[in-house]
Amino acid sequence: MVTSAQETALGFIDSHRGDLSSWTRTIFDFGETAWREYRSAEWYVTLLRRHGFDVEAGSAGMPTAFCAHWSSQGSNRTGTNGRAPIIGMYAEYDAVPGNCQDAATVRRARPGLSEHAGGHTDPHSGLGISSLGGLLATKAAMERHGIPGTLRFTGEPAEKVRGSKPIHAAKGYYDGLDGMLSFHPFYMLPLCNTVRWDTHCGAAYSMIYRFVCDQPEKWGLGDGAPIPQSHSAVRAPGANDALMTMYMTSKALRDSMLPHQGGWSISEAILTAGQATADNLPAALAEIQYMIRVPTIAMAEQVTSVLDRNAEHAAAMTGCRVERHWVSKSRPGLANHAMAEVAWEALQVVGPPRWDDAAKAIGREIQVNAGAEALDEPFIDECERLVSPREAEAILRRDLPPSQVNSTSDDYTDMSWHAPTARIYVARPALKAPPGFAYPGWVMNALGGISETIDPMVVCASKTVALTALRLLEDEGARQNAKVEFIERTGGGIGGEKWIAPLCDYEPPIHFRWPEYVTTARGHDWWIPRGD
Repeated sequence: MVTSAQETALGFIDSHRGDLSSWTRTIFDFGETAWREYRSAEWYVTLLRRHGFDVEAGSAGMPTAFCAHWSSQGSNRTGTNGRAPIIGMYAEYDAVPGNCQDAATVRRARPGLSEHAGGHTDPHSGLGISSLGGLLATKAAMERHGIPGTLRFTGEPAEKVRGSKPIHAAKGYYDGLDGMLSFHPFYMLPLCNTVRWDTHCGAAYSMIYRFVCDQPEKWGLGDGAPIPQSHSAVRAPGANDALMTMYMTSKALRDSMLPHQGGWSISEAILTAGQATADNLPAALAEIQYMIRVPTIAMAEQVTSVLDRNAEHAAAMTGCRVERHWVSKSRPGLANHAMAEVAWEALQVVGPPRWDDAAKAIGREIQVNAGAEALDEPFIDECERLVSPREAEAILRRDLPPSQVNSTSDDYTDMSWHAPTARIYVARPALKAPPGFAYPGWVMNALGGISETIDPMVVCASKTVALTALRLLEDEGARQNAKVEFIERTGGGIGGEKWIAPLCDYEPPIHFRWPEYVTTARGHDWWIPRGD
């Protein structure tokens, strides 16, 4: 049964489809990457304030994060817990370096940029606007029907490096919520249009090892040896050698440290220090970032200990010292069946996204341009089908050992330890492929930016988020069920015997040389020049 307030929310979204479409394209075209999403964050803050939200910009010491609140006039009316309910939602808006793609049916970078610039892969552009659409629709229904409550909407930068949510969690930004709604675009079977049940995402650790060669004179010839006067004289290997030694020794992790099952991964990225010299001097600074995605915290700690030892030895071998700087330490997720049921009921009311003839024509054009055959029905059938949380869970568990509780990673999991959380998946467009054929990366990126192909997901997700939020606001029994389950699973709620406290014991890593756009006398460009 759909309440009158929910009908209002659905009507609001239908009447604002054009806004949602243009907003999605705006964030898509910004294409800003981790910790440098200045224009995207400012855009959200400005719009939320225009819609009556109180917004803290730069929340928790992160310049591109925010936290917004809005309370209805009836929020002085309380429930059995002594206050009106508070429901949380959030936006992500970080893009990925090296994925700059225009909203076009051919491979091409956005105007004035190279393919090395940032681009939305998941796409977080659609993720954020879907949640925003649900938020504004919920607010409109609360205003019209006098529903008491507060909406909290956080801006979450740097998700691709699991950046903001562990920090927001440690600073208390998710405390006090009666429910948190986490939406993510999806296409990986069987989780196209469903809600996570038991197997939530796992832990993730990310750190930067910084090798510093600031005393090269102490290597090779003993303490106090003079700096070589000849360019052919012996010199310290330096920071670049330390980094490469670290890189090569740590590759063994992939083969011997953990079993090849369960969705774990270890990946690295070499950060630059802006050293522009080929002279015969040891490199003074080099940095390498690691991302560990594993089911449990214990596994993350195990891998970290090996990386630490490798870094110490690499530094000793090359005349350097090493520093470890945390980027992220996120907890594995906590299930909440009561929340999942509420979100699943909402998704069933809305139904899966549908792609019309215009979208299908675009899909066929992309298929041809990518080297595949154009199909009458170009999109994967499952993108327009619902799958129940229990059915999706059963399929997901087929490839996992019975002892494994979590799989893959995403930092929404940090929210789940502070409030009952529903993880909602709505299908993004994905194309069918002939046997043995794989689409290049630009195809998925383009589908996430073209209005005809991404809008169905945004509308579906916005409606699902709004209906879920309003059910929690209007149905005290649903809120109570979610709270009771949260208390049981944590052994007493926040601070309970089964509760995992925030792992964040570091400051926001905003000062590193993260890739970003720059404006100089040459104009606005990505940090890697276009090359034309």
